[in-house]
Amino acid sequence: MSWGNKLVVVFLLFAGLIFTLVYKAVNTKFELVSKDYYQDELRYQDKIDGANNARKLSGITITQDSALLSIELPKEMKGTATEGDIWLYCGSDATKDRKLPLQADTLGRQMIRKNTLAKGSYLLKLTWKSGGNTYYNEQNLIIQ
Repeated sequence: MSWGNKLVVVFLLFAGLIFTLVYKAVNTKFELVSKDYYQDELRYQDKIDGANNARKLSGITITQDSALLSIELPKEMKGTATEGDIWLYCGSDATKDRKLPLQADTLGRQMIRKNTLAKGSYLLKLTWKSGGNTYYNEQNLIIQ
């Protein structure tokens, strides 16, 4: 094989590699955590303040059995009026994300049916208000 033929083969291999990289780059799915990430960044101090408020409480308990996921607010929140949001954030697939309103019972618990959630790893982001204070908590969670 002459040097001219070898040069053509090298150029074809290089072109094939470039085409493959371009194809994979175009078909890669990029998902943002939030569509309003700039506004979320401006409100980040609220999360810091809420996390500091939540650290002063006894802590959130998360349990799960085969059918239910149970989220229990800190014991200081039992019997108080609370409103907020539960965000089950799946970092690998935005279609698995779930945002639910916080509707805790008088014992400060909320039950979520696991058949409405896909199995996998989540970051549970819990935001709630009670008594004029805002609280925020994040916990890693694996739905099995």
